Amino acid sequence: MFANLFFGVTEEEKERAVATIVERASPRHEFFLMMALAIAMASMGVLLDSVVVLIGSMLIAPMLYSLLAVSLGIVLADGDLLRRAFTTLGKSVVLAFIAAAVIGLFFTGTDLSTIGIINASVPSLAYAIVAGIAGFAAAFAMTKKNLSEMLPGVAISVSLVPPLAVAGIGLAHFDWGIFVNAFLLFLTNVVGIILFAVVVFSLFGFSVKRRVAEKAVRAEDKELVHEGVIAPPAKPEPKPAPEKPAMHEVTKA
Repeated sequence: MFANLFFGVTEEEKERAVATIVERASPRHEFFLMMALAIAMASMGVLLDSVVVLIGSMLIAPMLYSLLAVSLGIVLADGDLLRRAFTTLGKSVVLAFIAAAVIGLFFTGTDLSTIGIINASVPSLAYAIVAGIAGFAAAFAMTKKNLSEMLPGVAISVSLVPPLAVAGIGLAHFDWGIFVNAFLLFLTNVVGIILFAVVVFSLFGFSVKRRVAEKAVRAEDKELVHEGVIAPPAKPEPKPAPEKPAMHEVTKA
């Protein structure tokens, strides 16, 4: 049974998973728009101390795909994919801080010490275990085509968006204790997801799919250039033609 779980995956399923991860982790305008909306919603959920609003924000946040792209890049030892994934992740974090801080500025009179979600945003071993389970489940569901609809549930189970929202609100209130605790919780979850997703992708044998990833990255780059997201690659300068010897030098020879 265990062998069938990790060795009964077709090459087509692996290639589909690679292409999907590369596509959904690409730094498109829509990706960052959905990330900003998710953080804005999460920030309101934090300030309202509403778990329901937080769940909604986690459902629309695309950040999980960038973490899966990092894990896949590690397994494939693909520098281009890793750079793309970390760039998307880094921009998402900066955008999250800005969006949450802007929302927090409108509620500077709020007593943050009374908000249960903020008080619970402290890193712990339990959160690390949950993140690891979520990373395992996300990578497994992404690979198995018939389980892909379970990814939203995985996104809800792991705390990625709420800590970023809490950290941004902490920045707006100049409360460095809240900011540090929330950001450390976010990093704990990121590391847990990436590590366990690396284990799953390795068990599935994704390491031989580097060419598939490179092809998917090139295809995405063409789309991003067409959409104006990134600049087209610079064309190499033509090499100067070798100079022909003068006629009098040829005559002397």
